[in-house]
Amino acid sequence: MRVSLVFLVSIFFSWANITIALEETSYRVIIANQIYEIREYDDRLAVQTNQKNGQNRAFRKLFKYISGSNISSTKIEMTTPVTQSVKIEMTTPVTQKFQDGEIMMKFFLPRKFQLKTAPQPLSEDLSIVVVKGGKYAVIKYSGRSTFKNFEKHSKLLLEALLGDNIKAVGHPIKATFNGPLTPFFMRRNEAMIRIE
Repeated sequence: MRVSLVFLVSIFFSWANITIALEETSYRVIIANQIYEIREYDDRLAVQTNQKNGQNRAFRKLFKYISGSNISSTKIEMTTPVTQSVKIEMTTPVTQKFQDGEIMMKFFLPRKFQLKTAPQPLSEDLSIVVVKGGKYAVIKYSGRSTFKNFEKHSKLLLEALLGDNIKAVGHPIKATFNGPLTPFFMRRNEAMIRIE
């Protein structure tokens, strides 16, 4: 029994350490306060999919692509974060339900790839895209990567931006940095939104 417990704990910490070792999208922090950061990102290359049938299907499709299901059968290192946004009408962003709509999920590609050198997907519902750089407001949080948790922190972020007279553009984006085996209290999640 004790050996099993030690084994499980070592798996959790190993997975957490692997996540830490993944290449992360780079950015510059412009402003930081107690609630959020304003970051500036450069253009980034990503593979994306839109799915109406949930985030698990989107994740599987993207994971197959980086595992070699692409035209050149190239295996691609995983990077962080994995981002998700939902196409919704944002008439009242502070009260909108973010899970109502089509999910757009992105895996960012390692910096070594250019648009011309990125392996092309086999699946028609995957595409290689350039995510334009710019300024984003970001709130960090831990815990489970559920839409309820994301929704809660997105509302906090949007309310704080409104109070600081900062205009948000587009929809909130859910960014996750850890695998499913990472204990919830060690997970890093972010809600982010482009700002003017």
